[in-house]
Amino acid sequence: MNRRDFLATTTLAAAGLAAAQLPARAAAAPLLDAKGKRIKLGMDNFAVRASGWKGRELVDYAAGLKLDTLFITDLPGLGSLETSAAGELRKYAADKGVEIQLGTWSICPTSTVFKKDWGTAEEHLALGIRLAKAVGSDIFRAVLGTREDRKTPGGIEARIADTVKVLKSQRSLAVDSGIKVTIENHAGDMTATELISLMEAAGRDYVGANMDSGNALWTLEDPTDSLEKLGPYAASTSLRDGTVWETPKGCKVQWTAHGDGTACDLKAYFARYAQLCPGIPVNIETIGGFVVDFPYLEPSFWDVFPKKPASEFAKFVAVAKRGKPIEQYNGNDKERQKAELEKSVRFLRDEIGLGTK
Repeated sequence: MNRRDFLATTTLAAAGLAAAQLPARAAAAPLLDAKGKRIKLGMDNFAVRASGWKGRELVDYAAGLKLDTLFITDLPGLGSLETSAAGELRKYAADKGVEIQLGTWSICPTSTVFKKDWGTAEEHLALGIRLAKAVGSDIFRAVLGTREDRKTPGGIEARIADTVKVLKSQRSLAVDSGIKVTIENHAGDMTATELISLMEAAGRDYVGANMDSGNALWTLEDPTDSLEKLGPYAASTSLRDGTVWETPKGCKVQWTAHGDGTACDLKAYFARYAQLCPGIPVNIETIGGFVVDFPYLEPSFWDVFPKKPASEFAKFVAVAKRGKPIEQYNGNDKERQKAELEKSVRFLRDEIGLGTK
């Protein structure tokens, strides 16, 4: 060994010894909710939609990540629509220590995205409730529609009324089955206040909120403000981080993995979540890669938000002012989807203290 190699070797060895002597970075202490319980951590299967996994494949992936819950938010994700098969999946998941929650898409018959794949809206909801019971889910998530429904005749109020009718038609089935139907603030369809009006009209005894922090940005809401409003109603969640930044016409919104966004202080968010949502799992629904424009400086933009409170919008503008543009990429790449979900799992487990495993 020559002198240069000797010096290089001893330098690396010294660096390694110094690193070994540094204390390991401690993970966050477990975050306890208002009832003194650890908060369950799980995943929404839409986060890894490009993988095409169903049923046991999803359970195996969730178990491999040591998650507490698996939120299957589309009926085909079960792998079968037979209640007997759902019961078998429940047993399979339980053996692996994973709790399943179940959901579906639009149950509003006049929504622009309503599909008749499962019959009428009433039949669709009834099927979902039966499958939820069979698979061991205490909730069944559904949605009204998307932000396009704000432009339909009668506006979002008319679509809310139509959804309430469908919910009321299956009240007895939901109550008798012990299932709470949770409605999401989905893809810019309803603000937190509008979703609350839906739940109050349908009946809080069997209807709750599926709270989506990322979707709050699509209705020009500060996610923390949305949490304050929806938290007391929440019975399930699909959460992600995001970034908002100002543009000459208004702003742009891009969703991110947890820890990569600027939309809110996540430590403060989950500390408040722990108080408002005891017993409600945190399910991660990362959706990244693309940007959506919100040209709120154009007068015509406000045609679909005629009742937006100035104080609520001011909080959102504050969110936009602290953000900067970030990388755009192919959000449909299955490896990128898994990487973003797993990054969120690590962040929420190590930095926030979520999860029971």
